[in-house]
Amino acid sequence: MNIIIDYGVGNLKSLITAFQEIGVEVTVSGDTEVIKSAKRLILPGVGAFAAAMNELKSRGLDHILRERAAEGTPILGICLGMQLMFEASEENGYYEGLGLIEGTVRQIPPTVKVPHMGWNALTFQQQDPVLSQNEAGDYVYYVHSYYVDTPSEFVIASSNYGVTVPGIVRKSNLVGMQFHPEKSGEVGLNLLKAYEGVK
Repeated sequence: MNIIIDYGVGNLKSLITAFQEIGVEVTVSGDTEVIKSAKRLILPGVGAFAAAMNELKSRGLDHILRERAAEGTPILGICLGMQLMFEASEENGYYEGLGLIEGTVRQIPPTVKVPHMGWNALTFQQQDPVLSQNEAGDYVYYVHSYYVDTPSEFVIASSNYGVTVPGIVRKSNLVGMQFHPEKSGEVGLNLLKAYEGVK
């Protein structure tokens, strides 16, 4: 069973609909026992990094996510959910993240309009099964003011917006998408389909 983690951050309706469109059954739950038994986990999120981490901690979900990641459970982080997978964020201070992937969340430079809101093309940085149903140059939909500064070995696709923005990251069983696949039309649906093949 695929579990979309509900920790009180974000509207999950469009994400549920996207998985339904590709024929994947998902359940929304914040129950620790359900999350412990999930086949795959999806960590969504919108809003501020610190508030989201506080919610995960207050519900005991931070420890479970680290445990499931270490066990090899596929986990997909979307938008803020992706950022939470990293070590820390500089959003409105300095806050520790889940530490599942090396890197720090930093603000997009003011040389461009912030937030980065709208469609942007993906440049493939390396071959990966997550990209198997898409082509370089495909457009995806972003809404964010911060990007992840992470080693290139984890970046499989990026976009340019005043800085190189890691659009899709992967470390073994962990996948992150900075954009919203559920709002990216057929391109996004294909990426979610490909994620289903991640082991």
